[in-house]
Amino acid sequence: MLTPEARSRAREQDALDEAIDAWCARLADVRRLSDNTVRGYRHDLASFSGWARREGVAPLSITHRELRRYLTELSRAGYAATTVSRRLSALRGLYRWMLREGRCPSAAVAAVSSPKLSQTLPHTMSDEEASRLLSTCSGPEPVDLRDRAFLELLYASGARISEAAGLRLGDVDFAQRQVTLFGKGSKERIVPLYDRALESLRAYVDHGRGALLRPGHTTDALFVSTRGNPMSADALRTRFERHVAEAGLEPGLTPHAMRHTFATELLSGGADLRSVQELLGHESLSTTQVYTHLSVDRLREAARRAHPRASSHGSA
Repeated sequence: MLTPEARSRAREQDALDEAIDAWCARLADVRRLSDNTVRGYRHDLASFSGWARREGVAPLSITHRELRRYLTELSRAGYAATTVSRRLSALRGLYRWMLREGRCPSAAVAAVSSPKLSQTLPHTMSDEEASRLLSTCSGPEPVDLRDRAFLELLYASGARISEAAGLRLGDVDFAQRQVTLFGKGSKERIVPLYDRALESLRAYVDHGRGALLRPGHTTDALFVSTRGNPMSADALRTRFERHVAEAGLEPGLTPHAMRHTFATELLSGGADLRSVQELLGHESLSTTQVYTHLSVDRLREAARRAHPRASSHGSA
């Protein structure tokens, strides 16, 4: 027989699970977030719900100490700092919404809102690493043409992997030398492409894509599999990871590193922060500002290497 305390925890757990379902539905229906994004939120929140159930934590009465314990366990389990930060962000969004809807007390929201995580700079790729990655698909086969076009597109546009998966043939405008990307919430943005990326995309569209399509099978998806089907974000991510391995690069390198590199290169080249924000499709400028640290570090290193007095120790 359950104790009154256990019954109360069970009721809170059920209320949390119902709130997760309702909040995710709102993200999809009201905020118009993509299926992949909503699925990510649901996965992160379900992870917390499962932990609370296992640990006997009353989720609607959670304390700061209990939440810190959850975050600490994630870190000890080997989750990257970015993953821990993302899960905390999802929890904050959920709990604030629950407070507005009268589903939880303000004390719980305060507990979830208070933890501070150390900010880690995003991983970027060097020019040499990018060249090694691209060299793994320099052959003439249709799959090589496709993968090269895919990697060049990421490097040239800063596209998210989900945005690349959603591209259609008509989204690449060769005449205007640009690509139209559809980001979070189906927000549209146009990004100019450099010559090499356009050449790779043209080679794939003209000589590779048709060979991958099955006879009689039609699709307007830009990137297609060897069976002629549109490639999902997971399928493109798998191809990326394979080329990372072939290039002998760090196994943890992700497609998002290309996006980080794109942003850092723009800022290092003199682009203003607002322009980079627009090209990345960030809603908040603060999200873009993290790259200023990276670009300053790069500029400092470039100056150290190039300045004629940087390596001297002074002379009369």
